[in-house]
Amino acid sequence: MANECRVRSGYRDKVDTRSDRVVARLAAAQWGVLSLDELLACGLTLPGVSRRVQNGRLHPLHRGVYAVGHPNTPLLGRFLAAVKACGPHAALSHLSAAAVHHIITWEDRYPEVTAPAKHAHRGLRVHRAFLAAHEITHHGPLPLTTPTRTLIDLAATLPEPALRRAVRHAQAHGLTTPRRLATTQRRGAATLRRIIATGPASTRSALEDAVLDLILAAGFAQPDVNLPLVINGRRVIPDFRWPRERLIVEADGVAYHAHQREDDAHRQALLEAHGERVIRVTWAQAVTHRNQTVARLRAAGAPRLSRS
Repeated sequence: MANECRVRSGYRDKVDTRSDRVVARLAAAQWGVLSLDELLACGLTLPGVSRRVQNGRLHPLHRGVYAVGHPNTPLLGRFLAAVKACGPHAALSHLSAAAVHHIITWEDRYPEVTAPAKHAHRGLRVHRAFLAAHEITHHGPLPLTTPTRTLIDLAATLPEPALRRAVRHAQAHGLTTPRRLATTQRRGAATLRRIIATGPASTRSALEDAVLDLILAAGFAQPDVNLPLVINGRRVIPDFRWPRERLIVEADGVAYHAHQREDDAHRQALLEAHGERVIRVTWAQAVTHRNQTVARLRAAGAPRLSRS
């Protein structure tokens, strides 16, 4: 056919520099989020940006920040958009940075950003502070505070139980060290040092945290935490165990299905047949009836912390 479209070999390897293709390539590397400056650097003009907003090819997220193609950006894209909205020296911080580091579980909050200058953006929490270079790391294109700086920031805002769990999780996964955390003189430093003194226990739930806090606050020795045992070829992970006393404490949640109760009963029978003693502690016993629970542990022979 005379009008047949053919691809000429001389052109097929050349880069297409049309603005929209440049925008698409850059957006693909940034979870679909670009700033106005980036759009202009791709070759668009201000009227061109406006037209693309009107026809649905660009979607404003914050002042001067756009989602390319569709507004349903992933969480990391929302975080990156928040940082871009706050200028070139901003970084994701506080609970948002903690979620990226997997120190906490993210809940649907406003993204938090730290920047040298105060920025007012709807749907963002902006903290005004200067971050040194060693306090910033990157997750792909996303700048965020390091785990150490993140925990230092959270020490000023989180309740102590939540902060304790975050610190223990970060230490257990090698994200920070007690020495790095202990050197801060910022608000919350005393709370951080108190938490560091309890050690990097790798607890797995808020209930386990509460039981461990009870054990340590009562003056008992630090138990092994979630350290596996192999009994008759089966791998069993007690919540807390004092090996010399062969005494186990299990954090006993209430939201169990029948098969979970049956499995726990079988596991307890296996442990007891192996010579272990098992004490089960519920949330109410760990939080509301602390004195009675401490008395149970003492009567069972839980070892006291040596003061020598």
